[in-house]
Amino acid sequence: MTTRKIYTAEFKRQAIDLAAREDVGPIRAARDLGISTSVLYRWRLQAQEAGQAAFPGQGRSTLTPQEQEIQRLRKENEILRQEREILKKAAAFLPRAGPKAVWSLGRFFAKENL
Repeated sequence: MTTRKIYTAEFKRQAIDLAAREDVGPIRAARDLGISTSVLYRWRLQAQEAGQAAFPGQGRSTLTPQEQEIQRLRKENEILRQEREILKKAAAFLPRAGPKAVWSLGRFFAKENL
């Protein structure tokens, strides 16, 4: 099994700059750097599309504060959906106890009691 090479964002940017030079070109730059031309072209495309946000490193993209808030709210929303489903299933087992028992279960599963 081969190990995957990891290149820094600085290396990728320098490789793109080197390939952009007229006296070098992308094919020669890729050969000299020991990478394939398709990788170099992909890096160049990513840099064109994302600009300074390209190559965030280790799969972590830089999110704006609004995007971070949306991500946090989506996670919280999913947790609340799961809790609601648990309470629905618990309510099916307690039909005679009425709404007060379901309310007690809700308090039991509340985050303060975890």
